[in-house]
Amino acid sequence: MSISAVTIENLTSVATLIFVLGILGARLKSDVRIPDSIYQMISIFLLFGIGLKGGHALKETSFDSIIKPVFGTLFLGVLIPILAFLTLKLIKNINDLDRGAIAAHYGSTSLVTFSAALLFLENSGIKVEGSATALLTIMEIPGIVVGVYLGARHTKKDVQWGKTMHEVITGKTILLLVGGLVIGAITSAAGYQKVSPFFIDLQFGLLTLFLLHLGYLAGSRWSEIRRVGLSVGIFAIVFPILAGTLGVIVGHFAGLSIGGATMLGVLSASASYIAAPAAVSIGIPEANAGLALMSSIGVTFPFNLIIGIPLYLEIALALFG
Repeated sequence: MSISAVTIENLTSVATLIFVLGILGARLKSDVRIPDSIYQMISIFLLFGIGLKGGHALKETSFDSIIKPVFGTLFLGVLIPILAFLTLKLIKNINDLDRGAIAAHYGSTSLVTFSAALLFLENSGIKVEGSATALLTIMEIPGIVVGVYLGARHTKKDVQWGKTMHEVITGKTILLLVGGLVIGAITSAAGYQKVSPFFIDLQFGLLTLFLLHLGYLAGSRWSEIRRVGLSVGIFAIVFPILAGTLGVIVGHFAGLSIGGATMLGVLSASASYIAAPAAVSIGIPEANAGLALMSSIGVTFPFNLIIGIPLYLEIALALFG
């Protein structure tokens, strides 16, 4: 399938269209935003469900097959925030504190982008390794820590590293993903089958509602893009392409399949808007939190959802011949 056909298929998917509906709702001042309590419930459901599914799939994964992807993911988790920080040096109207905050967001990962990519690849008949969820969890921590460190070097206050690390490790993103992975790996096949109709079968339906909410948030933040200028918006598109390409290349040399390399590219290209904002608010509270969040959810997330995911697949297909 050509890249144009893949892109059109992704553009007309329910996930993409409902995200666009959320954007339109925000621009039309419609009240389509999901209440915060339901938003939190859906995020908990997705985090645990994806971890559970990945943990169950890990039972069929050998240690030898996962060791190279783990080291490759750790390498990317450290390198990507450094590259983001250095790239942001080209933008003169933001300071190093804000560069560190943005780098932490881009070093971390987006669960919903990951979920949408899984759905896209499944619909395309492309298999993804069960270890993909573990790689999502592994990349989350170093990306945030390195970004916070890069920004914290330029603050006069001492960083509360203990509190920051506690937030990163015990925050719901890591705790639920790791908890789901462990439970999925330990539980029996019968135990997994009992809960899979709820946590697995309903996953993409609830993801669709989540995307409606995120579309609304993205549409609400467009005014901030105009306020900070075009340069940050360009970064939020160009940098994910570079990071995503790097992720696919590392995945290829780490021995992942086409689907696995694509997913590592998606993880590398995505930007956090759940775990990173909480950690940054503690580690470097002086940073402009709205700027990093606008860049990640207002520009990078819709770009990856609509164009990035099929693009990283095409890069993987080209690499694998």
